[in-house]
Amino acid sequence: MSARPRLCNAPLRAGRLKCFVTKISVGPVQPAYNRAMSRSPHILVVDDDREIRDLLARFLKKHSYRVEVAADGREMFQRLESGRFDLVVLDLMLPGEDGLSLCRRLRAESDLPVIMLTALDEETDRIVGLEMGADDYLAKPFNPRELLARIKAVLRRSDGAGHDRDPEGTLVFEGWQLHLGKRELTGPDGRPQPLTAGEFDLLAAFAARPQRVLSRDQLLDIAKGRSAGLFDRSIDVQLSRLRRKIEPDPKEPQLIKTVRGGGYIFTPKVGRR
Repeated sequence: MSARPRLCNAPLRAGRLKCFVTKISVGPVQPAYNRAMSRSPHILVVDDDREIRDLLARFLKKHSYRVEVAADGREMFQRLESGRFDLVVLDLMLPGEDGLSLCRRLRAESDLPVIMLTALDEETDRIVGLEMGADDYLAKPFNPRELLARIKAVLRRSDGAGHDRDPEGTLVFEGWQLHLGKRELTGPDGRPQPLTAGEFDLLAAFAARPQRVLSRDQLLDIAKGRSAGLFDRSIDVQLSRLRRKIEPDPKEPQLIKTVRGGGYIFTPKVGRR
């Protein structure tokens, strides 16, 4: 058999912590990094293991993705500054600056979504990665086909697909404006508030269903559109990050309240423009 079929069936070897980061930009956010529907997605694979870089590159190219590779954070930033990318696969255990630090830096300057991959199947590690700004997590050993499915799901969410809403409308609440078409959030002071793709989808799910109790499972289905097997704690982490961005006092949330035993409720009245 060739290397490609083996990759489709064989999990990557364990023992190395990894992080997959999707849709990254560096410095000023450039619209060029956003995916145009008329072209195939462009992926950057960042891993210090040449074998893994090459295997993933071949596998993704086989599925019609354009792929470039980098061995560390320095090369990653060089690629991002010179090219147009839709998704970055980022290994946590890199020489020099590690993946978590890179993930945090990228998230501070971009609202692009993040997928993380780790060899350590522990909830604490997952939560730390999510708190750095990740939108999804996958533990090794993994089947590349599952990674491919999650990449597709993240790109669909980033394009705003699958929501039962006017893609060009604006939802208004408590001085905030959620621009669905542009996928942007503007604060009461008129300044943009950066959101990850997951945070935007979560807020859009709430704002489209104000003053209704939504369970975690409902939120996963509405906001994420995820396949079975993804862990529910991603919603909790993203909700915590979202509250820090829109609540006057995240410790005493008033916009998104927790309903004991029931889920969550978005309390404001929501208008549409």
